[in-house]
Amino acid sequence: MSKKFWENLPQGSVVLEAGSSVKFKTGGWRSMRPKWIEENCIQCMFCWVYCPDMSVKVTAEGKRAEFDYDYCKGCGICALECPGKKGNKAIVMEEEGK
Repeated sequence: MSKKFWENLPQGSVVLEAGSSVKFKTGGWRSMRPKWIEENCIQCMFCWVYCPDMSVKVTAEGKRAEFDYDYCKGCGICALECPGKKGNKAIVMEEEGK
């Protein structure tokens, strides 16, 4: 019995080994990127909690650090959830390449 055509196709955009999402860098397809404005940050860590790609890095002391743009898709959830300080967001979205 021969396989159907779709069963012969190689799997694409899939990492099959467990715990290997580090190998699947998704940052190349974004058109917008988050910009962190540290002086407006209250260290609430909402950006870290809501990021679907774990692009928000945290220091050993538990403080917010820069983004890991290799994995950031530019979805903007971090900017949306950021309360900021006194009405000034700590994360804003900007066009990629600026």
